[in-house]
Amino acid sequence: MAAVLYHSYRTNLKQVRAVTELNAITYAERLQNDMNRGVAITDTLEEIVLSENGKIDNFQKVAGNLMTDFVQSIQVAPDGVVTDIYPEAGNEAGKIDLIHDESRGEICRYGRDKNIVTMQGPFDLKQGGRGIAIRNPVYLECPDGTSAFWGFTIVIIRIPEVFEKSVQALTQFGYDYCLTKTVSPLSDDTEVVSSSGNILKEPITFEFEFCGSTFGLEVMPTDGWNHGWNILPQLVFGISIILLLTGLTVIVLVVERHREILKKMAITDPLTGLLNRKGFDEQLKKMIQDDHCIHCVGAQMDIDDFKFINDMYGHVVGDAALKSLAQDMKDSFGVNAILCRNGGDEFSVILIGTTEEEAKSKIESFTLKPRHITYNGEEHPFYISLGYAEYPKDCDDVSELIRCADMALYAVKLHGKHSCSPYRSDYKIQNRSQLGFALQDVSKNLPGAFLIYIADPEDDRILFANRELIEFAGCKDFDDFLDYTGQRFKNLIHPDERDSVETSIWKQIDAKTSGNNDYVRFHFAKKDGSYRPVLDHGRIVENRYYGNVFYVLIMDCALVESFYDGFSR
Repeated sequence: MAAVLYHSYRTNLKQVRAVTELNAITYAERLQNDMNRGVAITDTLEEIVLSENGKIDNFQKVAGNLMTDFVQSIQVAPDGVVTDIYPEAGNEAGKIDLIHDESRGEICRYGRDKNIVTMQGPFDLKQGGRGIAIRNPVYLECPDGTSAFWGFTIVIIRIPEVFEKSVQALTQFGYDYCLTKTVSPLSDDTEVVSSSGNILKEPITFEFEFCGSTFGLEVMPTDGWNHGWNILPQLVFGISIILLLTGLTVIVLVVERHREILKKMAITDPLTGLLNRKGFDEQLKKMIQDDHCIHCVGAQMDIDDFKFINDMYGHVVGDAALKSLAQDMKDSFGVNAILCRNGGDEFSVILIGTTEEEAKSKIESFTLKPRHITYNGEEHPFYISLGYAEYPKDCDDVSELIRCADMALYAVKLHGKHSCSPYRSDYKIQNRSQLGFALQDVSKNLPGAFLIYIADPEDDRILFANRELIEFAGCKDFDDFLDYTGQRFKNLIHPDERDSVETSIWKQIDAKTSGNNDYVRFHFAKKDGSYRPVLDHGRIVENRYYGNVFYVLIMDCALVESFYDGFSR
């Protein structure tokens, strides 16, 4: 009898430890998901940096939208130097040179040189509590195809707050636990990250790697390994074994399914459901390994004026445009193709087992297909540009295919957008530099006051004004300028002259004596109540989003007279 009871005891203990081990694996994955929420914030900032070519406008607003209860602060560090922190209050001391800092420099240089996301900590926060720093190195693509270090996107997460729901579920499920972590990828020293606070005896230990650090999760039942064992299991031994095996099978299947889901999430763009760049590179590598002699066509595309869509209609509408384009890609190229969203509004496609000539008509039809977004119940068109290249016709290595397609895409951009073009051997990479003059660059450095408004006497709504015009009006920024003018061009004209100026502009446009140009003089109304005589040189232009608009240069008559002889009132 003693032998039977001992055997039952050992069997029960083995079963309890087996279930505990499976729970340790499951909750370790949940803890990784918790920390991935912090990594996702740095990924979002990285996408903004890449899409804006190294800039993050309105950082405080962007970071505020990303803020959550387990985050202590969000930071960016161009060239490794922290320049912006959200929230600013109480975090001023965090603006340091990470690369050369005594306690942070080694791990930051390691993350930069290896191009991997790193975690450092836990450490005490000045605001109280404990935290871990997640630093994501960002690299920008250079015109020659190489990558250059831009800096870090950073988030400081609070512990154990980031794990609150997971560890609460673990303890409610009847387990004590202790989570440890190596302080950095360069150290074997460990510290406790989170714990139930009780001493663990012969716990189950599960180790996992995350952002270069090694984590250890120790788990054991709160009531000990012998809890619930008595003679009763002998009476229902057979049934218990069947139920236990069934339960273990279910748990194993759930864990395996969970792993597959996590693996898919790691290579999938969450917004569009296409592969992300990591998944794209993996699929491309596998394709080359399977058949390195296969013909294929690579395409690179983006949405024309995508930043304008986001600024004009909002990011929700912009996201709708991205998802719409992604669905079109699946419908048009889904069979025998690798589809990817690189980030922002850039997408890549590899058409396997085809040539440029065979794919040409399909690509052209896809590019010119009508596309719309909906805003306030109205449909608005949007367009794409696309470049494509063929392997092995245009390059010796499949890995160069997308770069060739990218050069063809920029050739399309230089010739008016909303079109597609195959790669040609005479395309030069320096074509990219011609695209560096965005509206922001031109308007900021234009030697004069510049304005854009809708060409409609009943709705002369102002759409844009550069810095020089805003300052000439006596306003501090564009929002102040819009408040002052009520967004109407006529409010910049002396009240006594408004009707005559409007009549003169449209009389010149209708007469077409100067093509689409008009010239008119009036007294410019400044915010301080004064008036300055100016010369208005305008041009009416057709815009796909607003219809007819006026592009206007405002010149101070007194300034012009001081430099040009013969200029008279």
